[in-house]
Amino acid sequence: MTGQQILVIGGTGKSGRRIVSRLRAAGLPALVASRSGDRRFDWTDRDTWDTALEGVRAVYLVPFDGEQLTRPFVERAVELGVQRLVLLSGRGVDVPGYVDTRNPAAQTHIDGEAAVRDLDIEWTIVRPGWFAQNFDEGFFRDAVLAGELRLPAGDGAATFVDAEDIAAVAVAALTEDGHDRQVYELSGPRAVTIAEAAAEISAATGREIRYVPLSPEDFLAELTVSGWSPGDAADFAEAMAPLRRDLDSHVSDGVRRALGREPRDFSEYAKAAAAAGSWQGVS
Repeated sequence: MTGQQILVIGGTGKSGRRIVSRLRAAGLPALVASRSGDRRFDWTDRDTWDTALEGVRAVYLVPFDGEQLTRPFVERAVELGVQRLVLLSGRGVDVPGYVDTRNPAAQTHIDGEAAVRDLDIEWTIVRPGWFAQNFDEGFFRDAVLAGELRLPAGDGAATFVDAEDIAAVAVAALTEDGHDRQVYELSGPRAVTIAEAAAEISAATGREIRYVPLSPEDFLAELTVSGWSPGDAADFAEAMAPLRRDLDSHVSDGVRRALGREPRDFSEYAKAAAAAGSWQGVS
């Protein structure tokens, strides 16, 4: 795929911006698709799709959660000449009982994977578990900065995967042969509870971060008191349910299969994030 345009949908997100950085560092023509990116793109404005896809031969696609837009987009991409597609999906998509399949975000991934599998081009699906970067770039960051992770996770553990590993797998699938029709389940090398994650971050930052387990009801109440809408609070609580039920503790082999190496450990992630100043202001 060298020398051909690579479009990154979600190119400013956790995985997308790392993919763009890796592609450009390798001298490959990566294009960020967003409302203000290299190619103007808006999921809800189909008039932007064709312009974004012009001259593109490979696409990394972060779907629009809660909407059924992946299927029409990938079908249009093939019509316009895209030859290779890498879809970001989610862990547990094909595991009965992992998520409520009536949930709009779950439906996005289920239908999106089905649409990609139907394509007559080269495709790869990556299914990461919980991102390690949720602690310094995502929805756990404010809690870390406050020194207290108040979550309904119980004693459940997750094999948190580093976004750098996700990006490395995606770049390999976008640029190398041998990844066609592969589904890569991505995880870190070991399971970590929220209490253990807090301890790792504490060790890396030199500040105490505590984990306070909450019931789902108390968690919902705290979110709504802090200004979350009832719907968003319920979605967040539901997203925590597989972790609480210990459904995310298994180690997957996707990083090793795709890259021929082991994934980065959570402790390495925490040390690197602390060294980069990601938690400056932790109290």
